[in-house]
Amino acid sequence: MNKKLSIVVPCYNESKNLDRLVSAFRDAIGKRADIELILVDNGSKDDTPSVMNELLARPENAFARSVCVEVNQGYGYGILYGLKAGRGEFLAWTHADLQTPPEDVIRALDCIQRMPDPQRSLVRGHRKGRPFFDQFFTSAMGWVASAALGGSYFDVNAQPKVFHHSLMNHLDDAPYDFTLDLYLLYVAEKLDLDIQLVNVRFDLRTEGESKGGGTLAGKYRLCKRTFSQIWKLRQALKTAPPQLAPQATTTDESYEKRSAA
Repeated sequence: MNKKLSIVVPCYNESKNLDRLVSAFRDAIGKRADIELILVDNGSKDDTPSVMNELLARPENAFARSVCVEVNQGYGYGILYGLKAGRGEFLAWTHADLQTPPEDVIRALDCIQRMPDPQRSLVRGHRKGRPFFDQFFTSAMGWVASAALGGSYFDVNAQPKVFHHSLMNHLDDAPYDFTLDLYLLYVAEKLDLDIQLVNVRFDLRTEGESKGGGTLAGKYRLCKRTFSQIWKLRQALKTAPPQLAPQATTTDESYEKRSAA
């Protein structure tokens, strides 16, 4: 590890948004050499690979690099693939739509570094400025998840998420879809990590299409998957100890075997 922070951004068919995305992160990171941006080409079917390669070949974008998922296996898979490539003491992920400004990722890093025990901490975004219906939907999902799992699971899909690299040791069974955010917070709760919220600005997407709950159909799919994941985690509570036991460090071999399953 030779970086303070690795920021993972999954990109699926984001060719129209990449120039703005890289430029925004370049402005936010500034001259800091201890932060890297990892763009994940998550099995895109548009011009994302060629646009990404062209942008990352520019000297001013040396702070960023890319990894490629040949065939899309889900939002969560792309993030996990990028996290595995991270060289940072701390890891983070956020979305490619710039609805959470890159500056908020840097603020989240500053926040976790000020916490009493950064290695046993997690910082996550708390969105401000969202439309009323989106807030209502998110709150309802939060109440259901919190009641079922016995923790605080509000605004689960808010970005960014920032945590110490060692937490990867506990994500071997993480889901490959949009419920990865819920799973991460569930693991953090079971490990009794110090979880801190940071208010983040929520902007409208200007390019490309939402891949998650941006539409009514998307909200339905997200809701269905989330309830399924809540049920799995609730069942696990009946057999798992109150605190998750340490696991072996995630290896490329175990990850690839699970990917092929």
